Amino acid sequence: MNLLKYLLSITLVFLSILSVNSQPQKENSLIKLGRVKYSGGGDWYNDPSADANLLNYIKTHTNIPVEPVYTYVDLASDNLFAFPILFLTGHGNMNLSNLEVLNLRSYLENGGFLYIDDDYGLKEFAIREMKKVFTNQQFVELPFSHGIFNCHFKFPNGVPKIHEHDNNAAQTFGLFSKGRLCVLFTIESNPSDGWADANVHSNPPEVREKALQFGTNVVIWALTE
Repeated sequence: MNLLKYLLSITLVFLSILSVNSQPQKENSLIKLGRVKYSGGGDWYNDPSADANLLNYIKTHTNIPVEPVYTYVDLASDNLFAFPILFLTGHGNMNLSNLEVLNLRSYLENGGFLYIDDDYGLKEFAIREMKKVFTNQQFVELPFSHGIFNCHFKFPNGVPKIHEHDNNAAQTFGLFSKGRLCVLFTIESNPSDGWADANVHSNPPEVREKALQFGTNVVIWALTE
């Protein structure tokens, strides 16, 4: 993707978001990730340095206007529509209320994007809760040929393995709204561990680099497709 086409794509996304009141909107021109706060006992708040570090990396390596901050989002509030991208992670149970399910479905069906990263122990609960949001869908595994793996940085073998969980292959799954990938779900990979400050998980620099590159692809894909 050449630079002019890339910048034009982002501009069109911004305009389309701002033109429809029910779609995710931004309070200003700077992109922020909305960390999803959820009930149920899971540690939705873990690794708070991850969000800002990823956005700082994106600021350095792309022309996307970002605000490198850690900001949480309550799905029961209309504030979620201020974020083009939501990020959800944790190690345990999550439980969405009826209002949260309705809000999240509206957000996703109107152009929003949710990235879920299983930080170990979240998988079964995320699958259960997202089934409430899209009752007629199951998560489907994305092939390595999917554009999210090559829209900026190249990952010919899919999502990189950043943190070991059960010695299984890293996998990437998705849910769709009208053919658009609107929910991305990574398991046995844990890229967000690699976004956190270097001393948190002691990942070597080359592993953190891959994690940040993959996160950059996620953001680019969410904003331009």
